[in-house]
Amino acid sequence: MRIRLLTITHKIPIWVQEGFYEYHKRFPPTFTIELVEVPAEKRAKHTDITRIIQREGEKMLLAIHPHHDVIALDVKGKLWSTEQLTEQLVHRNQQGRNLDLLIGGPDGLSPMCLQRAQQTWSLSPLTFPHALVRIIVVEQLYRAWSILTNHPYHRG
Repeated sequence: MRIRLLTITHKIPIWVQEGFYEYHKRFPPTFTIELVEVPAEKRAKHTDITRIIQREGEKMLLAIHPHHDVIALDVKGKLWSTEQLTEQLVHRNQQGRNLDLLIGGPDGLSPMCLQRAQQTWSLSPLTFPHALVRIIVVEQLYRAWSILTNHPYHRG
């Protein structure tokens, strides 16, 4: 299975990169996780945020693989347990489907990206810094993989 995390990115701290790659390196070659960083638009004091979100959304849509299923991360999306995430992966894997997960920038995803997604997933009703979300997502993907393979990582 191939999963791509498409994320709006600007100046990611080293600790975020290290956190992401700590989990990324644990996956076997048969379960590919790819990070696709879409450059964030520049923000200034009087920036039109609506226009910024639109431009970032346009770039995000161009980065989506045309044959992948798409899930957008959004605070208004459906909350999944780890087991439900695992079921999502099993279902797509059985159908031979790959997946693009969309992670918005500091101002969220554009409506176009939310419309393009087949599903929206909320990690929590809390709002997280967008850079931190990539670590949470890759850890949850690793946890789901560990459930699928009976690896001892998941003890829930």
